[in-house]
Amino acid sequence: MAGLYAGIEAGGTKWVCAVGSGPDDLRAHLRLPNRLPAETIPAVIAFLEDQEQAHGPLTAIGIGSFGPLDRDPASPTFGYLTTTPKPGWAGTDLAGYFRRAFDTPVAFDTDANAAALGECRWGAAQGLSDFVYLTIGTGIGGGGMANGGLIHGLIHPEMGHLRIPHDRGQDPFPGICPYHGDCWEGLSCGPAIQARWGQPPGDLPPDHPAWALEALYLALGLVNLILALSPQRIILGGGVMSQVQLFPLVRAGVERLLNDYLPAAQFGAGRQDYIVPPALGDRSGALGAIALAQQAEQMTKNRGAT
Repeated sequence: MAGLYAGIEAGGTKWVCAVGSGPDDLRAHLRLPNRLPAETIPAVIAFLEDQEQAHGPLTAIGIGSFGPLDRDPASPTFGYLTTTPKPGWAGTDLAGYFRRAFDTPVAFDTDANAAALGECRWGAAQGLSDFVYLTIGTGIGGGGMANGGLIHGLIHPEMGHLRIPHDRGQDPFPGICPYHGDCWEGLSCGPAIQARWGQPPGDLPPDHPAWALEALYLALGLVNLILALSPQRIILGGGVMSQVQLFPLVRAGVERLLNDYLPAAQFGAGRQDYIVPPALGDRSGALGAIALAQQAEQMTKNRGAT
């Protein structure tokens, strides 16, 4: 029988938890709103304790979290959320709660990197060594792989805070990022769309001018990532991208902005297989967190064998 792994997608608006070993073996699932740590974390721990009662002990736990966060195992604040603007969450020892509650390895990374790992293992990035995963929702989170490994570096990617051109004559909206105002996230995330137009994105009709502007901003950010990272594919998830009319608009915008600079034979910006939705749908994050847990188990075994 496959091991029992817990995957926790700790998002800024909601948490999604899954228990199993992959998309064909999910034995339990929980979705709940993200409230304060004292309410959200115990609810997830109780859910996992119930699963252990029903299915046996957990082999490992993976957490993909909103950030910024500290994922350096050598750091004294490993597993903490750091300068997150989410009220009540800065300085929370998120991974520590689960390490103390369960006698099992705990892996910790960003929610975007977790989703990227899930798409690499089971979804739209299978067989690729270099790609970008972006979630366009409550914020803009970016992750992905370079040379077959998740991108980390100094801390971890914060692609949502790229600076992009902002024509204030066309769009006088100042942006909503509490740190940078009109960065990519500040102009393009779901709450920015609502603040600019006075309605939630899901209430805007497909032909609303909001979507042409959104596609422009998304294309501007994606061109920066394409030219800087040269990904083999870009995967766009999150609630805003459930507006399927955005995909052809974004592809056309990227192609227009690149202006034939990259050879079509290698790139083909307008092709539908380059800028794509996640094959795992809204399960990318939780399944990716299960994949993180499986990696943590393997690392623990490798350490024990040396």
